Amino acid sequence: MTADGVEIEVGGRTVRISNPGRVYFPARGETKLDLVRYYLSVGDGIVRALRERPCMLHRFPSGVAGDKVHQKRVPGGAPPWLETVRLHFPRYGRHADELCVTELAQVIWAVQMSTVEFHPWNSRRPDVEQPDEWRIDLDPMPKCPPENVRRVAHVAHEVLDEFAGWFCGKQSPVHLFWHSFDLALARFGGGRAPVLPDTDSVNREAYSHEVIAFGFWAGDRNLREPTYYSYTAPEPTGLRDAVLHPGEAHWVEQGGGSLALLPYDVVRTAGDPRAVLLAFFESAYEAGATLAGWDRHGLDSSWCPTQPVLGELLARKP
Repeated sequence: MTADGVEIEVGGRTVRISNPGRVYFPARGETKLDLVRYYLSVGDGIVRALRERPCMLHRFPSGVAGDKVHQKRVPGGAPPWLETVRLHFPRYGRHADELCVTELAQVIWAVQMSTVEFHPWNSRRPDVEQPDEWRIDLDPMPKCPPENVRRVAHVAHEVLDEFAGWFCGKQSPVHLFWHSFDLALARFGGGRAPVLPDTDSVNREAYSHEVIAFGFWAGDRNLREPTYYSYTAPEPTGLRDAVLHPGEAHWVEQGGGSLALLPYDVVRTAGDPRAVLLAFFESAYEAGATLAGWDRHGLDSSWCPTQPVLGELLARKP
């Protein structure tokens, strides 16, 4: 090994690691070569996890304390034995050739390219539109340990279950939504929705009928706080002008549509959190179903459990 590089033999392939002494984890001093050795030590497991799956690379060229690069496309100049899968993005008329791991040397090549994290799809190369397993990535933060995540998810599930009991039309069970793993419930109005242009088969199926969705979203880089939400698809005219309850609930533009939001902290600090959350879901449902022309009389039939009116929910005392 030299300061400039070292050659690693992996399954009959030779992978050159440049700058092996570069520190990638400054808190403990581990280097790029240490990361290579780690992935070699878990070789069977990492290949099993990634095998035949499109894989986005999270690269840290300056180490984990520096900027992160989200890389879909395998760059030019990659070795000829590196395997890829072509992915199509109809909405944008573009495609990407992503890494598709079939052997350990390909993993080590990615580490040479400063990859620290591998983010595989939940489908395989022969049919990327057909998921064959679910993967849930939980990243608790210092102020939100795993026990808090479990407790909030359990309570949100209970409230969504109660809310679901007020509706006699077709609806989903409370579930983890496939896109971002938010806890969700969907009510269906019965009518077909216009076919979404330039989208994948999963979204075409998910939004093939009129739907109002409700859920709990832990937040992301665009919305940096946990939030309860609702949206109506297709979106009826005037939805964003509809009144939501409680007063802290509001509409935002999201993906070209309107998303009703109620921050988690509003619910957490309320005198009766359950009543406040139910009032939010009910007000969003009333807005979407009424403006979309749903058959409220048929969907809220006499044999459904009697639901409290919004005023009663908002007047509840703990």
